[in-house]
Amino acid sequence: MHVGFEMIDAFAGSLGISMNIPLCKALFGEGFVGDAPVLLAKPQTYMNLSGESAGPLAAYYKLPLNRVIVFHDDMELPCGVLRLQEKGGHGCHRGLKSVINHFRGNREFARLRIGIGRPPGQMDPKAFLLQKFNAIARERIDAALPEGVVALRCILFEGLTRTARWFNQEQKYKYIRSETMST
Repeated sequence: MHVGFEMIDAFAGSLGISMNIPLCKALFGEGFVGDAPVLLAKPQTYMNLSGESAGPLAAYYKLPLNRVIVFHDDMELPCGVLRLQEKGGHGCHRGLKSVINHFRGNREFARLRIGIGRPPGQMDPKAFLLQKFNAIARERIDAALPEGVVALRCILFEGLTRTARWFNQEQKYKYIRSETMST
C-alpha cells in the first residue's frame, strides 16, 4: 500500500503529466495548472529514506519549502479521510522524518495526509503498512483520491491556508457521516 504514490498518480493523471523522468532518485514529472508550474516526484528509495530524493530535488529546483507538499499515509486518520497540514513534525512517520532531515531540519512544508486507519487488533503496524487494502478500505481510498485532486488544484488558486480551512472541514463532516452510517 503506497497511497502517497496513488495520490501523485491521480493528480498527475488529472493534469496529463507523465511520471517517467528519472531525477534525484525519483520518477519525476512536470506540467501546469493554468500558469502555475507543477513539479511531481515519486521517490524510488525505500519509503523511510524519501528525504534522499526530496531534499536534492528541492535544492535542484531551488524550491522554497513553503511551496512543497508531501503526500503521505497516516495511521492516525480513519481510512479515506484526508487532511491538509501547513507544517509540523514527523509524528513518528519515518518517511517524513527523512524528508525533514534532508530539508536540514526545516518543517515548514505542507503535507497532504491520507488516512489509512489503525492496524486491526494486535497486528504489527509494519505488517499493516505492507499489506494490500481490503475491499472496504480500497473503496474508501479510491473515493478519497479525487477529493485530494480537487484540494490540490484549489491550493494553486486559493492558497494553502484557505484551501486547508475549507477542505479539512469537509473531511471532518465526511468522517462524521461515515461514523454515523456505520453505527
